[in-house]
Amino acid sequence: MARFLLINGPNLNLLGKREPEIYGSTTLGEVEASLIEQAARHGHTLDCFQSNAEYELVERIQQASEERLAGIVINPAALGHSSIALRDALLATGVPFIEIHISNIFARETFRHHTYLSDVASGVIVGFGVRGYELALSAAIENASQ
Repeated sequence: MARFLLINGPNLNLLGKREPEIYGSTTLGEVEASLIEQAARHGHTLDCFQSNAEYELVERIQQASEERLAGIVINPAALGHSSIALRDALLATGVPFIEIHISNIFARETFRHHTYLSDVASGVIVGFGVRGYELALSAAIENASQ
């Protein structure tokens, strides 16, 4: 049995309400419940964490280094485009991570085309809506089995 961590950044607590034409109508609670169930079907556990505060995300990532996690799935939201601190924290843990974005960041404003995490992530999933979370967790589980 492996343990995984799902991290969601700023404004993702508003999933289902905020710009549903971009982010859909599924809530973060629904996403988390579905992923917890997905992990359990494969004999694993998933912890979930969301914060609008960068420092809380960094602290949770740092804590992850002591938890013997098999992988992290992270939707850094807008902080992916601006936070070197998140990048440094993820690198410091040594835990493999998959970056996810609900929307296709490359089909949006140019400032969203670059993230500080993509080049050091095990993989990046963008543009599949909330289904991207399922894809990311499947990939994390598969990577942990290798």
